[in-house]
Amino acid sequence: MTSDADEALSWEGDEDITSSKRSRPEKSARTEEPARPENRALPEGWNAVGKDSETIGRIAEDGTITEPGEPQPLSTPMLLFIGIVGGVYLLYTVGWIIGGLNLHGSAIFLIPEVMYQVAFWTAVLTPAIWFAAVWHLTRRSRAWVRVLAMIGGILLLIPWPFVMTGAGGA
Repeated sequence: MTSDADEALSWEGDEDITSSKRSRPEKSARTEEPARPENRALPEGWNAVGKDSETIGRIAEDGTITEPGEPQPLSTPMLLFIGIVGGVYLLYTVGWIIGGLNLHGSAIFLIPEVMYQVAFWTAVLTPAIWFAAVWHLTRRSRAWVRVLAMIGGILLLIPWPFVMTGAGGA
């Protein structure tokens, strides 16, 4: 077994730079790939701006990268809020049914039956329509936008016939 001090400092296939005709090494055939959109992600709370910013994903709390097009998962407080607001809207639907049925006898003298039925069922379905519309339209918005829209619906959709007359009628 022979040992050569120069062999220890070189790898097989190394070239002697001084013997080559070129003064600088050429670029390797393999160049680094630019970061693809699916490989780029930002931590929670950071926003990308500029060209192709909509293609950048986010890093979730558990370390997984969410795709830029998919909605963010809901946090526990937001799930609780949505559940409570959904329950309030369900109670509003019941309130509109009870209040509308209580007004049926007195409203029949003022407007035709067809108009009353259209107004009654519109009022009954409005809380569910509002909830679905806010849910769908704010899925890529910030959480405070969804909260504000849900609270706005709670304030706008109060079943006034039930509030004013109660379950006993007029």
